[in-house]
Amino acid sequence: MTHHEPNQPIRRKRRLPRSFKDLTPSNHFNPRTFFREMVWKALLTKRTGQHRTPEFPVLNEGEVAVTWIGHASFLAQFTDLNVLIDPNFANWLFLLKRIKRTGLKIEDLPPIDLVLLTHAHFDHFHKPTLRKLPSPKIAVLPWGVGDLARGLGFGRVIELKWWESFSHGDWKVTLTPTRHWGARALADEHRGYGSFILEHQGRSLFHAGDSAYFEGFQEIGTRHSPEIAMLPIGAYFPDSFRHTHMGPDEAVRVFHDLRSKWLVPMHFGAFRLSFEDPEEPPRWLRELCDTAGINHHLKVLEEGCPHVF
Repeated sequence: MTHHEPNQPIRRKRRLPRSFKDLTPSNHFNPRTFFREMVWKALLTKRTGQHRTPEFPVLNEGEVAVTWIGHASFLAQFTDLNVLIDPNFANWLFLLKRIKRTGLKIEDLPPIDLVLLTHAHFDHFHKPTLRKLPSPKIAVLPWGVGDLARGLGFGRVIELKWWESFSHGDWKVTLTPTRHWGARALADEHRGYGSFILEHQGRSLFHAGDSAYFEGFQEIGTRHSPEIAMLPIGAYFPDSFRHTHMGPDEAVRVFHDLRSKWLVPMHFGAFRLSFEDPEEPPRWLRELCDTAGINHHLKVLEEGCPHVF
């Protein structure tokens, strides 16, 4: 199977948007629908969930503890490495209200050795969160995103292209392809995006970031076969959203493509980013896994509760 390496950024003249729809990659919204579905319904929704006082486990060599913070944010811990992935502790993203609290508070995080940032969208690359992290040492992110990390307290910033890896000590991170887009603003077509594979102490974790389904997941599975797959299952309705996101049905397909052992769902329940009911993605995922006979491979984490794999 072939794969496509990202080329050097190509600056193209971009036409100005003619309507609100043009501000989204799939031309989803008109202003009335956006405010009704994303803003107004969230405002009427009481924020749920609770911050937990974390009880981080004492790990043995080769064990990894994964804590879902909420949305696409995770803390992965080894005996000698603490990793944050797409951290976002915001209660608001501009007009978008967080409808479920983070599982833990930012001040309860352990010292962070490594931060992985899959792309520059505000719900994944949240600058106010990154500024508050306790002295993060290294940030790894896609090409064209490094300038956004300046002044955020990182000791070192590493940019990767698809299939490139960065190693430090005994751990290695590889940026792998996705089907999404990376622009933070209208003119940001040079910014990259992707998913990450983290390998350490004989374990391998995959974080998909944001992505629609595409055949590239088969190549990732052939090359790496990551053991633990953190896969998005929300923001898929209406169907036009599937140009850049996936639903539970496609997440199950990705799980098989990756040849993973564990399916850990994410990217649901925290923000209203689409039109499906916030409770529907995990319900449908459990139904699909039950039908497929893979319930024993599904691990739906509770925000703020570390799980040892």
